[in-house]
Amino acid sequence: MTRCWIGCGLLALCGLASAAEGDDDAITPYRPSVSSPAQLPVPGQLEVELGGLHARSDDARRSSVPYAFKLAFNKEWGVVIGGEAHVWARDDSGKAQGLGDTTLVLKHAWIVDEASAFGVELGSKLPTASDDIGSGRADYTLNTIYSRDIGPVHMDANLNATRLGVFDDGTGGTQLGASASFSGALSDHWGLTGELSGTHRAGTANGTQVLTALTYSPSKRLTFDFGVARAFRPTPATTQVFAGVVFPLTKLW
Repeated sequence: MTRCWIGCGLLALCGLASAAEGDDDAITPYRPSVSSPAQLPVPGQLEVELGGLHARSDDARRSSVPYAFKLAFNKEWGVVIGGEAHVWARDDSGKAQGLGDTTLVLKHAWIVDEASAFGVELGSKLPTASDDIGSGRADYTLNTIYSRDIGPVHMDANLNATRLGVFDDGTGGTQLGASASFSGALSDHWGLTGELSGTHRAGTANGTQVLTALTYSPSKRLTFDFGVARAFRPTPATTQVFAGVVFPLTKLW
């Protein structure tokens, strides 16, 4: 766990150095909520999201270093490549560590006006993690998005379906998910995010999670976040604490 947060600190220093360079194009953070915004980053600007995540459920522990690289080809099309750079897991079956799974996402946005947009994401989780960390099979997800500014509050609502590569007999192979994230500014540099999300799959208990986080943006090209999430269902409940940073890596065109 300590190594996870030390790594995040070093990555944050890289973000400070990167954000101090280049032009004034603002970043488009997708962290820290589960919900994705419909909007894409500035076309041609490669953005990086890095963080640390620690989860606890009864005697089970899991820490990881999530990452994402985001690139928009234009205002309507873009890609996201993400995953977990390293995972540390411990439960009743023993300990495991190594590379996590990798996700590939193709994203399309429809910008209605300055206050609202629709989006759709087609994603695949590649089983790059070992079987004692991941499922060992690919998952496929279709996610639909509606984003809107409601006065000073920004909302991102997601509705998605994931076809699982592995599932138990007597349970459904498709998991439905829904989430709604609300964020707003507390001051010129500080912001607050709250989110409710849930999942449903036949033959299993529904999932419910609440998330809250603070964000700090010293500039339009750098944002830090830290917060906590609590999954009340399925039981036993799971608590997550996290922190991260978003910054532009380079301008490709």
